[in-house]
Formats: sequence, C-alpha cells, structure tokens
Amino acid sequence: MPRSSFKSPPPAVLMSDIHKRFGDVQANNGIDLEVKAGEIHALLGENGAGKTTLMNCLYGLVQADSGLIEIHGRPVNFSSPGEAIGQRVAMVHQHFKLVPRFTVVENVILGLPTPDGITLSTKGPAERILRLSKTYNLKVDPYAEVSQLSVGEQQRVEIIKALYRDADILILDEPTSVLTPQETDQIFEILRTFVREGHSVIFISHKLDEVLKISNRITVLRDGKVVGTTKAAQATKGQLAYMMVAREVSLDFGGERSNPGDCVLELDQVWTTNTDSQPGLRGVSLKTNKGEILGIAGVDGNGQRELAEAIIGLIRVVKGSIRLDGKDISNQTSKNAIALGISMIPENRHERGMLPDLPVWRSLLLGSHDRAPYANNGLHSLDKIRLMAKRLLREFDVRPANPEWIANSLSGGNQQKIIFAREIDRHPKLLIAAQPTRGLDVVTTKTVCERLIQERERGTAILLISTELSEIISLSDRVIVLYEGKVMGTLLRDEIDTKELGLMMAGEPQINLERPNGLS
Repeated sequence: MPRSSFKSPPPAVLMSDIHKRFGDVQANNGIDLEVKAGEIHALLGENGAGKTTLMNCLYGLVQADSGLIEIHGRPVNFSSPGEAIGQRVAMVHQHFKLVPRFTVVENVILGLPTPDGITLSTKGPAERILRLSKTYNLKVDPYAEVSQLSVGEQQRVEIIKALYRDADILILDEPTSVLTPQETDQIFEILRTFVREGHSVIFISHKLDEVLKISNRITVLRDGKVVGTTKAAQATKGQLAYMMVAREVSLDFGGERSNPGDCVLELDQVWTTNTDSQPGLRGVSLKTNKGEILGIAGVDGNGQRELAEAIIGLIRVVKGSIRLDGKDISNQTSKNAIALGISMIPENRHERGMLPDLPVWRSLLLGSHDRAPYANNGLHSLDKIRLMAKRLLREFDVRPANPEWIANSLSGGNQQKIIFAREIDRHPKLLIAAQPTRGLDVVTTKTVCERLIQERERGTAILLISTELSEIISLSDRVIVLYEGKVMGTLLRDEIDTKELGLMMAGEPQINLERPNGLS
C-alpha cells in the first residue's frame, strides 16, 4: 500500500532549546515550546519562572542567547518588535506600551509605516477602530486621550492595536488581570473566534480557572525550564499548581469573619470631579472599621480609582467629607496621608507605586525617604536603607532578592510584591489595597491574601478594591458595589449572592434588605 504523501503543516511557533540570561539569573534554560495553528496555548508558572522572557524572545524585545525560533516552519530571529509585527506576530503586554498623552487612534497607528512626506490622517484608522470595537465588543472611543482611560479601557486599546495589525500569532501576557468576569468572557469569545480562523494564541496567565477554561494545551515553566505540557481537558487545578511549585498547594485562602472594632474611615456624601471618560464619585458614603476588610466590587472604571485616590489625597473632593478616626482629612496631601497612617497599594504599579527605572531599594523607600531612621537632616543612611531593603525582599520572597537590581527588570509579580512589602511594613491603620494580587501566581496570591487577613487580625482597617470576584467574596467581611461612581448596595459576607452582585455591578439597585445598624 503506497505511503501517504500528506504532510502535517509545521507548527505556528516552534522554540527549541532557548537560553536567556540576565546577569546572574538564568531566565530561560533550554526551553522547548510548540504552538499549533488554530490553538490557544497557555503558559503557566510562578512569578519569575521565565514566561514573559520567553515571549519577549519570540517578539523581538530581547534576543535569546542561543536556541532556534521558527514561525510556520521558517527560522526567524527578530531583532525588534517591528520585525515581529511585520511577520504578523503581535503581543499585548502586562504593562501597557501606550503613550498617555496620545489619543487611542494615535497610539494604535504609532509605528506603522507611512508614505514619505505624507501625514497619515486619523479618520480612516478611527473608522477601522470603531469597526473592530463593534465586531469584538471592545468599547473604545478612538479620540479619547489614553491618560483619561481606566486601566481596563487601556487594556482594550492594547488588544485593538494587535487586531489592527492583522496578527496571526497573538501573545497575551496576563490579558484578563484588569477585566471583570463578564469582560473576560467577551475576550475569550474573541480569542475563540480568532483561533477558529486558523490563528494562534499564546496565553500567559496565573489564573488556573481561566487557563483550564480557554486553552487547548498548557505548558508549565518552573525556574526557567519546562516542567511539562498537557491538554487542558485532562488537567486539574491541583495538578497544575503542583507542577508550578513542586508541592501541594491549598487554593482556599479565605478566613473566618472578623469582629470589627471602632470606625477608622468614614466617607460622607463624597463627590469628586469627573473626567471625560469615566465617572468620579457621586455622593459615596461608606465606613470601614478597625479589624475589617471592606470589599469594593464593580466593573473597572466605575469610580474605584477615584475612591482610592480621594482618600490618599491624589484628587480633590469637591463635596462631602472624608474622616480618619473622626478627623476630617479631605483634600490633605498624600504625604500627610502617609504620616496619618494610610498606606495604598495602587492599581497601576508603574504609574503610582514604584520607580521602575531605578534600583529596587528606591521603590522600597518611597514615602519614607525623608524620615527616620532612613534620613537625618536631609542625608540618607544607605546602610539602614539597604538593611531594610534586604529584609523586605527576603520576607516577601522577591526574586532576585537584590536591592540593586533595576525594578523594571523584575517580573510583574515581583514588582507587585515590592509595593506590597513597602506598604505593609508601615503598619498602617488604614490599608487601601487596589488590585493587590494583579499579575501574581497562585502561590503568591495565596501569600498576599493570607497577609491581608493577618493585617486585619492585627487591627488594620482594609479597603480591598478588586475586580476578582472570588477574591472579594473570600476575603471581605462586607462588600460595597460601585457603579458609575455611586454605591449600588452593601452585602454582608454571609449573604453574598454572585447573581445579585453581578446585577448591581451592571447598575441594578440592590434589593432592599434590613441590615444591622452601622453596616449599611
């Protein structure tokens, strides 16, 4: 019988024996990866496992020290993202590559070739962006300035940039970290449509549930090496977590309900100024008590950022009052807020939380740089600063634990741990935790959540702002839902119903319920 002459097509992506070192750190150590055409392939691993570095090698942001990369059977060695885009390889980064003062359409077309001497009109690109927005249900105003967009809206711009460039291979680094469950489902539908057309997706995520839900196959990395590749349909969360860390991992990070003390933070009918693209606060009233976690739920861009920034003093309160321990602190400076005992983990760590282009110790010192024991009469005590930095890096398992490393060279999860360590180390009376586990792997997420519970037990009042509903439900003693800058309702932990929560997030008022005094 004659042998069939049919040959299966080469994989969309083939990476063989990839090595990449940064100084003393071996980020990729002989990694092999195969991604088929028409599949969603997930990359899993702890923070610093080498996932993003591997994709940066594929995308041309960095060059591998050795190894082979093929696209549809053709050897490639991209020296820049521009070369990768020219071969229809696009990447949506965990930290957005957007120019804040440019409009959406200007960001989308930035870097695209234009005829010599001709200024590209934005009319045609804006119309195409609107068509893409409609097709994929990504609501974006082409003429909105990016600096005025919420984090979730900026994520949509990044995805539109990739779609605009006719990507065949789409790399997504933590794409749902700023999205609600509903928005995540929409993105998943986009990706399923994308791969049905024969394209490929490489999906980096720490969320085991969504990896199992969306991917065809999963490759797990640990310490820069491949642990294994498995079909998603044959995997479980426990198996994947074990592959990531080589030990059993409990995925339950909830705690018992607290016994809250006196009121620490009170907002009374607080209004803030609006921007063109998202609501400010519109008459928000709430209380957070000592030894309590108050969860703030809502679709990203409905006033959560304004709530945090009004309390810490980054934006003005135009009406109403904010009180800390009964004292009006409305419109105080962020420096005074820190002195009063308020700490904040910001939702956008690069914009508000760290100094990405400087050594790690400088980010750990933020907010304490002019205070004892680290400063005296304007002079820094570098020995004390370095001791503090080494202690925090060790205590919070930041990798590498080198205070001289440039902060931006660390993985996103390790950058988040730097901010978390700094804010917790101040022993605040009020901790505003905005998206505290964004970009963290399952083990680090559990560690952060357990530490939040410890802080609550220590008596800290915690305002937990998160788009992760499982996190909100598991950790919060009470939950408030924000919609278009207004409080839609309050739920006690024991009565949280995900359906009712979802309706309030969509703008449906809460069903009237009797509540204990002081808890509404």
